[in-house]
Amino acid sequence: MFKALADASRRELLDRLRHKNGQTLGELCEGLDMTRQAVAKHLGILKEANLVSWKRQGRERLHFINPVPINAIAERWISKFEHPRLQALSRLKKNLEGKQS
Repeated sequence: MFKALADASRRELLDRLRHKNGQTLGELCEGLDMTRQAVAKHLGILKEANLVSWKRQGRERLHFINPVPINAIAERWISKFEHPRLQALSRLKKNLEGKQS
């Protein structure tokens, strides 16, 4: 999954799906400086990493972001580092507002 997220183009595709889920390949290609084949290849890598899924709707394939693996990373790694900082900011805010904890 980290290898899939390491590429800026794939992160851009995930951002586009986060903004509007359920897009076709053509919609995802709009405004990108990549060929349709390159976008399809990036989507394949994201699908392999379980970050994107798709379903057929008629002749089109709709792509959807899967936030579960990213959330697992956040829970395992990011939140453990952020919790002490968030507590410190909360204490600082209370002290600045004159509310002792």
